[in-house]
Amino acid sequence: LTEAEKTKNQHDPPTKRREMSETQPGLDLDSLSLDQLSQVKQQEEQRLKALTDQYGQLRAGNARFHSAKDALENLKASDHSSSTKEIMVPLTESLYVPGRIKDSNKIMVDLGTGFYVEKSSKDACSFLDRKMKLVEANSSNVLTVIQGTKMNMQNVQIAMQGKMMQIRARQEASVHQAKDASERDN
Repeated sequence: LTEAEKTKNQHDPPTKRREMSETQPGLDLDSLSLDQLSQVKQQEEQRLKALTDQYGQLRAGNARFHSAKDALENLKASDHSSSTKEIMVPLTESLYVPGRIKDSNKIMVDLGTGFYVEKSSKDACSFLDRKMKLVEANSSNVLTVIQGTKMNMQNVQIAMQGKMMQIRARQEASVHQAKDASERDN
């Protein structure tokens, strides 16, 4: 081995192959250049942001379903007090009109994209329970992907640090070689 190769081998980290776990399985991070690693890191950061936003939207949706179910349960609980219940009906977020509920067992449920269906209170509660379970499962899946993406980012960061150590080691080896060559010439 030449002096430069000996020096390089002393400074190189052990060659444990680092790979991406989620987005690009089988991608050998150690074989990428520093610029390529930087691009992969940027992609993972963008992906993490999008996933975090998606997770927040799922949590907000779940909170709306819980709120709807609480309102429905409050309506059912007050069902025994009178035959017609007075409520404030929202026209917009800040405009309301007084209204009366004649039959609290007939509930209009928003199925999404502007479709509504009439359901009984019991069926509406079941519908909300199913929606909450679905959103909870999706939230859990997104959270798992978020954790995998964070792990990918850590692996990329480690690979980038390894590349920077290799570059420094090569620079030091070049300096030592030049120094040795100039000493031999003298």
